[in-house]
Amino acid sequence: MSAQSVPATRPTRKLKAGITNDPATVEAAQRLRYRVFSEEYDSDLGADTPGIDADNFDRHCDHLVVTDETTGALVATTRVLHQNKVARTGGFYSEGEFELDAFYQLSGNIAELGRTCVHPEYRNGATITLLWATLAEYLVKHDVQYLIGCASISMADGGLKAWNIARYLQREFMADQAFRVTPRRELPHLAHPVAVDRPVDVPALIRAYMRLGARVCGEPCWDPEFRCADVLVVLEVSRLASRYSRHFMGRV
Repeated sequence: MSAQSVPATRPTRKLKAGITNDPATVEAAQRLRYRVFSEEYDSDLGADTPGIDADNFDRHCDHLVVTDETTGALVATTRVLHQNKVARTGGFYSEGEFELDAFYQLSGNIAELGRTCVHPEYRNGATITLLWATLAEYLVKHDVQYLIGCASISMADGGLKAWNIARYLQREFMADQAFRVTPRRELPHLAHPVAVDRPVDVPALIRAYMRLGARVCGEPCWDPEFRCADVLVVLEVSRLASRYSRHFMGRV
């Protein structure tokens, strides 16, 4: 009688999200960031400490983390820099890539989302939903009207993919004129777009931003440290897509 293999079942995951400034937890987030970003963008990120993605903004940010309680592993993270901390940092992180004059003319609080990443084995709806729900609570609690952040696109192919994605986003999801920005470093000339007759493969995280109601604010910027193209996105919190508003804000 032949033996039959029994499919292995994945252990039930119990995920927990929270906001922290605990140094040990922040370091775990920095290690996850390094792992994900160095693999995806084939870059050492200019890291001062091997295996850790850290910068001067980290100590002024609130860090949102998702942890698998069954293993204790930190599996997703993002960080938020509120406008009331900008005096300490000298500006938002994205000001190193874009002129943000238009945003300083707006009435209402701004917060910046950055360094968002999810462990490859946890890139599913449950993890992302939990991260976004925690973010939604933060935005309400801290009276944030505008959420901005840099969304990255790999330049591994020299830039063809990045240009086509950027053009698609500008065509379908362009922000109003009041939110337009100018990149400080244009993409290399070798990366100018060539029309391709196939669907645009938008990165999952950018698709998630657009589903939330985010819009892109103009041309992409070249980020040589991460070897990627960045587009600045903005989310008007009051216009958070209705289905996400009901799902997330209902629990605040």
